[in-house]
Amino acid sequence: MHMMHSGKFSEKKILIIDKEYKNKNDRTWCFWEIEDDLFQPIVYKQWDHLHFYSAKFYGPLQIAPYKYKLIRGIDFYNYCINELSRHPNIEWINSPVESINNEEEKVIVITDGKKYKASFAFNSILFEKPQLKKNQYWMLQHFKGWRIKAAPNTFNDAVATLMDFKTEQDEGTTFFYMLPLSHSEALVEYTLFSKELLQESKYHNALNNYVTQRLGITDFEIIEEEFGIIPMTNYPFSAREKNIVNIGTAGGRTKGSSGYTFKFIQKNSAAIVKSLLDKGHPFHVQKENSRFRFYDSVLLDVLHHRSLDGDVIFSKLFKKNPAALVLKFLDNETSLMEELKIISTLPTLPFTKAALRQVFNQ
Repeated sequence: MHMMHSGKFSEKKILIIDKEYKNKNDRTWCFWEIEDDLFQPIVYKQWDHLHFYSAKFYGPLQIAPYKYKLIRGIDFYNYCINELSRHPNIEWINSPVESINNEEEKVIVITDGKKYKASFAFNSILFEKPQLKKNQYWMLQHFKGWRIKAAPNTFNDAVATLMDFKTEQDEGTTFFYMLPLSHSEALVEYTLFSKELLQESKYHNALNNYVTQRLGITDFEIIEEEFGIIPMTNYPFSAREKNIVNIGTAGGRTKGSSGYTFKFIQKNSAAIVKSLLDKGHPFHVQKENSRFRFYDSVLLDVLHHRSLDGDVIFSKLFKKNPAALVLKFLDNETSLMEELKIISTLPTLPFTKAALRQVFNQ
C-alpha cells in the first residue's frame, strides 16, 4: 500500500503471497496518532478522551494532540485488496509459503510446489520461536474480545477505556479495555501478559463477569468474537538476511514491552519505500534506537520475574506523567530528557535490579 501510494512502482512486478483469503473480521487494530495517515479512510472510530482504571489510580487521560483510533480487520483487508486489485502489476496467490531462500543475487520463494524469483522479498512470517539466550524473554500478550450489542444509550461513545486493571492479577498483568463503537455497541477485550495461554472457558468467564458486573450490563448480545496472540520479547530479530527483508513481528517491529505493532509497521513500511526510491534498494532503514530496546528489555525483565505487577507500573506511569507523554514514550519518540523524567516516576529498586541484569547479563 505504501509503494502504490507513492505512485512510483507501476512498472515493477509485485507478488503477494498469503495462505488466507482475508475475508473475515478476525482482529482489530488500535493505535494513537497526531496526523492522519494512509489508513485514515478506514478508521472505524476514534476518540479524543480515554479513561484509566486501577485500584491505585483512576483518571481521565488527556491525550491531546493524539487521537486514539480503531481499524477493523475486515475494513483493512477490503480496503487494501480493492486498492491493490486496481494495479495490473500486482499478482495475488493464496497459498502457504514453503520456503524463502537467497540464491545468488535473487530470492527464491516456493509455494504450492511452484518457484518464484525476485530481487527482494519482504517476509512477515515468524516460522518458529527463536532460541533465547540468558536474560532474553518471551512472553505472550493474549486477548479475547467481544463486540457486544446492548440497549440504546448504554455507552458514552465519546470516551474509551484504555486500561481497566480492576480484575484479578493472578495470571500476570491483566486488564480490560472497552471501546464504545456507538451508544449501543462496544468492543470489550480481556488482555493478559503472561507466559502461558488460558483455557478457553477462562477468557469467556472473565469477559462475561466484566460485562455483567463491572459494566452492569446483563442484557446483551455477542455480535462478533476475536482472539489473538502477540509475542512480547527482547529477542533481537534480524531485519535483513541478504535480499530478504523481515517485516512485522518477524522483523522486530512489535514493541517488546507492550505488543503494539500497527504504527511501527507503518513507520517501517514508509522507510522501506523511501529507501527504494532514494537508494534503489530497501536496506537504508534506520535501526531501532538502542535506548528503547533497553527500556523494553528492562520492563520485560520486571514482568517476567513479577518483581513488580503490571498494574502498579502502568498506574505509576499515567498518574505521575501527562498521558500524551506516556503515549509518545510508548511510540519510541521521546527525547532522553523526557525519558529520564518518566523513569524517575517508577519504583527505583525493581527497575534498577532489572537494568543491572540486562547490562551485566547476570
